[in-house]
Amino acid sequence: MFSRNVNKSQTESFSRSRRGTKSSKSSFREHAVSKNRHERSRKAPAEEAPPMGSTLTSSIVTLVVGREQRLFAAHEDVLCTSPFFQAACRGQFMEAAAKRITLPDEEPEIFSSVLEYLYKGDYYPRLVHNKRRNTWELETGEGGAGSVESTVYHHGVDGELLKDTVIYCTAEKYGLDELKRVALRKQGLQSGIQCSTILTSARYAYANTPDTDSKLRAHYLALIIRSRGTFKRSGTMQMEMMAGGSQLFFDLFVALCNHVDDVASIAGSPRSVRTHH
Repeated sequence: MFSRNVNKSQTESFSRSRRGTKSSKSSFREHAVSKNRHERSRKAPAEEAPPMGSTLTSSIVTLVVGREQRLFAAHEDVLCTSPFFQAACRGQFMEAAAKRITLPDEEPEIFSSVLEYLYKGDYYPRLVHNKRRNTWELETGEGGAGSVESTVYHHGVDGELLKDTVIYCTAEKYGLDELKRVALRKQGLQSGIQCSTILTSARYAYANTPDTDSKLRAHYLALIIRSRGTFKRSGTMQMEMMAGGSQLFFDLFVALCNHVDDVASIAGSPRSVRTHH
């Protein structure tokens, strides 16, 4: 099961930089910049790329987030890298005189991470590339000790969900495809997740992504199939399936059938059948 980090990240202020990682590691954004530097002369920057070099001289927009009406502030040009906020800033969704946008259905902790991404190109815990192992890792807590909280409370389900799943779905709504990719990569690095958390998060993913989504939904199907031994023994899985009401379980059935067909096809291939002369 996930061990939780008691040192939660506070990300509402983006003026302070976090402690650097070891020299053998580079952040996700640094790695991406290095990898694509030779393409920059040929390609225009992605629309949603955070304005790292921007002078940030645009007007300030106040955002009222969640049931608690937590206040956030961001530069208009930063927000407008999202098609959602671009439309909001130019439409009736924003209170024109005060430059104020109200987002009552968002969770402040999730919106804080989205805002951090818009300014920095990543959100805490950052993705870091271990050059020695050539692998991606999640940075640990402050000072390099401890793990990072992987779940977040969400009023919509009156319980906890995987944070990266909620961020992925929020990025879907805001039109931030690169943030979706970052969130999915981070979720793939998690392990030891409670069955109940997986199923609740999977239901949330299905409810908040379009039927055309081929990333997050597939991630959950593959995760459940890989952990099928645990789920077979899980009373939570049985109750969820009996409750039904989600496309998740039909997709899971189809995925399992496809898996069985693949195994049967391999078993029946000419190379696996012995011939006798």
